[in-house]
Amino acid sequence: MERLNRDTFVAVFLLLFCGVMFWASFDIREPDYGMLPPSAWPRVILTLMSFLSVIYLVRSLSRGPDGPGAYPGEPKSLLGWIAYWRNPIACFALFAGYLTAIPWFGMLISGVAFVFCLLTFLGGWSPRRLLLHAAVAIFAVGGMWSIFTYGLRVLLPTGEWTGI
Repeated sequence: MERLNRDTFVAVFLLLFCGVMFWASFDIREPDYGMLPPSAWPRVILTLMSFLSVIYLVRSLSRGPDGPGAYPGEPKSLLGWIAYWRNPIACFALFAGYLTAIPWFGMLISGVAFVFCLLTFLGGWSPRRLLLHAAVAIFAVGGMWSIFTYGLRVLLPTGEWTGI
């Protein structure tokens, strides 16, 4: 056990996860018509993820065991840990807010607000950047919404309060 580092355990966990999910993909019902089976894309993604996890495992095994100072920026206290992981925590919190807002504001407005808030949090608050973040949010989310709504005829969630 002392030869292994944290990355080795994560890589093994990812490989086990990919194996279980690949096995579960055989339970996906096959339709009677002659199209690409619904299990094809999950298997492609899981194959790619398994390949990357094997590379991760090989690299982690070649790195050697964890020792003192193996992770130099690692925080020692809870407040240090929160400060160190501030960006990922904020991204997950904003995403949770986005998922919570979808039933009331719909996919379009919630998506634009989420992308704008995320870009603003990660990219800065200057007036020029706020304008750029708004433009990126409107064009990216609005463009994808238009493609799915009008081009592909996918019914996206509409807002209870907005109807959009």
